[in-house]
Amino acid sequence: MKKGLLIILSGPSGVGKGTVREYIFSHCNLPFVYSVSMTTRKPRINEVDGVDYYFVSDEEFQKNIDNNNFIEHASFVGHSYGTPKDKVESLREEGKHVFLEIEVNGATQVLNNYKEAGVISFFLMPPSLQTLEKRIKGRKTESKEVIEQRLEKGRREMQLAGMYDYVIINDRVEKASKLIIDIILEKIKEAEEAN
Repeated sequence: MKKGLLIILSGPSGVGKGTVREYIFSHCNLPFVYSVSMTTRKPRINEVDGVDYYFVSDEEFQKNIDNNNFIEHASFVGHSYGTPKDKVESLREEGKHVFLEIEVNGATQVLNNYKEAGVISFFLMPPSLQTLEKRIKGRKTESKEVIEQRLEKGRREMQLAGMYDYVIINDRVEKASKLIIDIILEKIKEAEEAN
């Protein structure tokens, strides 16, 4: 069985990573698996443990760091986030294409640690900073101070878009998602032809 792809979908907070990923999963008939990240933050309304994130204590998170079980991890606005290595590699060995929907600092770590051919990275870009601000404020889940922190971080992160294989502007979810699907299908075809 051929090892699955590692697909990185990243971009600033509020750019629509989750919405694009959900569209791709529901409109593309490939063995995609969402890599569930671990976090120390509390669940938002409608978030489910083990589906959206593994919600853990600071101690449990540190234990995973000590055991070198993250392909990336980071802290932001008082919370830690990480991608469990054991789960990602097990899924890829089963031939599944693992989707990492992660923030930019984490994506940078993965891109530095995974140099193999089976990795594709996408940076999701907002049409404008004003659109990004509107999306973050529209969540109504964070204080004004946290919103400002996220926007400032987003400005810095957009300067790193050139590190990724592809930069996709998320002006319309369907359009951005279909573009990503087309690229993934092309990469799978190239890999099959190379064998």
